[in-house]
Amino acid sequence: MKKHVDTLVTNARIYTIDDINQVAEAMVINQGKVVSTGLTEDLLKIYEPARKLDAEGKTIFPGFIDAHCHFYGLALGLRWIDLVGCSSFEEVVERISLADTIQEDAWITGRGWDQNLWKVKEFPDKNVLDERWPDRPVVLVRIDGHSVLANQEALDRAGITSDHHFSNGEVEIVHGKLTGILSETAADHIRNAIPKPDREATLDLLSEAQELCFSLGLTGVSDAGLDLNTVKLMDSALQDGLLHIHIYAMLEPSEENIEAFVKEGPYLKDRLHICSIKLYADGSLGSRTALLKQPYSDDPSRSGIQVSSEESIRDICKLALEKNYQVNVHCIGDKAVRMVLDVYGEFLEDGNDRRWRIEHAQVVDPADLILFGKYSVIPSVQATHATSDMYWAGDRLGPERIKWAYAYNDLLSQNGWLPNGTDFPIERVNPLLTFFAAVARQDVSGFPAGGFQPENALSREQAIRSMTIWAAKANFDENEYGSLEPGKWADFILLDKDIMEIPINEVPEVKVLQTWSHGERVYTNSEMVKW
Repeated sequence: MKKHVDTLVTNARIYTIDDINQVAEAMVINQGKVVSTGLTEDLLKIYEPARKLDAEGKTIFPGFIDAHCHFYGLALGLRWIDLVGCSSFEEVVERISLADTIQEDAWITGRGWDQNLWKVKEFPDKNVLDERWPDRPVVLVRIDGHSVLANQEALDRAGITSDHHFSNGEVEIVHGKLTGILSETAADHIRNAIPKPDREATLDLLSEAQELCFSLGLTGVSDAGLDLNTVKLMDSALQDGLLHIHIYAMLEPSEENIEAFVKEGPYLKDRLHICSIKLYADGSLGSRTALLKQPYSDDPSRSGIQVSSEESIRDICKLALEKNYQVNVHCIGDKAVRMVLDVYGEFLEDGNDRRWRIEHAQVVDPADLILFGKYSVIPSVQATHATSDMYWAGDRLGPERIKWAYAYNDLLSQNGWLPNGTDFPIERVNPLLTFFAAVARQDVSGFPAGGFQPENALSREQAIRSMTIWAAKANFDENEYGSLEPGKWADFILLDKDIMEIPINEVPEVKVLQTWSHGERVYTNSEMVKW
C-alpha cells in the first residue's frame, strides 16, 4: 500500500544542496518536511500525494538564508525616507522635502546617505537642517548605520551637547560646536531617542518586511543584535502565526537579555532560535570608524574607533562558553579582527565546534588569516559589501592593504566553509545580488571588467552553499533546513532561470516565482506562474 503524503513536486530541476550535490526532478513533502527526492516514477510507486505540483521544468533551490542582516531594522526602516543613491547632500534635503510620509508632529527620519557618492566626499553638517526644520527633530542615518546626521532639535531632545560623555571621535565638534555628525555609541544613543511605533504598528511592519523577504526567496534571516522586547515580540508573532520566516536572533549583550535568555541556555523553537550574542569591536570603513592597525590612507589622523573593550568581550566569551552560546563579533578593521581572534583564542581549543563568528571580516591582515582555522572561527561575510565599497575602499586602505580586504576565498580556505549575507538594510535585500557579487565580483552594470580582486571570487557552488546550508550551519541549524534532504523543513524557492547555468551577468534579473516555508506556499508571483 502506498504512503499518503501531502505534496509531490514534479517536473523540476531541484538542487538539493546535499553532500553530493544531487539534482532531482521530484520531491515528496509531508507535514512540512522533505520526505524524499528523486525520479517522479520512482516516487509515485511509493507515495500517494494529496496534491501534485508541476514545476514546468523550472529550477528549485532550498530557501535562501541571510546569514547576517537586520530584519527588525528593515521593518522599522519601511516608514523612513529612502536616501540611498543620493548624489549630493542637496538631493538628500530635496528627498526629505518631497517625502509625503512626514507628519507635522513627527520626527523626520531617513536612511541611506553616503558621502562617498558625492562630488565633495565629506560628511555634511546640520546647518541646512537647522534652517529648514528648526522646530522638528531630524535624524538621517548613513548607509552603514554607524554614523548619523542630526539637527539641533534632535540633539537637544536626545540630550547631546558638546560636553558629552561618549568616546573620543564619536561626536564631531568643530570650533567648539556640534556639527550634527555622530558615530557608533553616540549614533545609537540618538537613534534610541526616536519614538518607536506601537505594538500593532510594529507587527504590521514586521509582516511587511517578511513579505519582502519571501518575494526575494529568503526563508531564513539571522537578525544581528536584538533587545529583549523585540525578541519577545518576534517570539509572540511567530507563535501566533503572524510570522512564518525562520529567525536566528542574535542578542544584544544587555543585562536583560543575559538574565532572560543567556543564563537559561539556548532557546529553540521551530522558527526561532536564540543561542548567540552579538557584539561590536569597531565601526565601519565608510565612516572611518573601522579599527585599523595603521592609520587611514586618506586621513592619517584617524585609525578608527574601538567600540567594545577587550575586557567586556572577554567577559561575554566566558559566559557564552559556560552557557553554550555562540559569540558573534562585528569586526571590520584588521586591528579589530586580530583583537577578537586573540580573545577567542583564550577560550577555544583546537578542533572545537563552537562556531564563534567574526561578522564581516572585511580587512584581515594576511598574518592573521591562519587564526580563523586554528581556532575554528567562522568568518561571516557579505559579498555585496565588496562591490559597494570597491569604488572608494582603496582610498581608505591604500594600494597594499586593499589586497587583503573582502578576501572571501582566502577566508573560506581556513575552515572550508563560510556563511554569506547582505547586512540589509545597509545593502539591498535581494539574495540573488549576493550570489552575483560573490561569483562575479562586479556591480550590476558589469563594473569592473574581470571583477574586483577576482582571485577572491567564490565558485557558483560555493556561493549557493554560503547562502543555504553553510548559512544554516553558521546558526547550528544545518539539521533542520538549508538543504532539501529527508527530515528537513521543506523551505524552497522556484526561480524562472537556473542561476547555476545561465551567464552570470543574467543573475541579477532572475525572478522568484514561488517561495515555500514548512511545506506551505508563502509567496507567489502570480503574473509568472500558474501553480
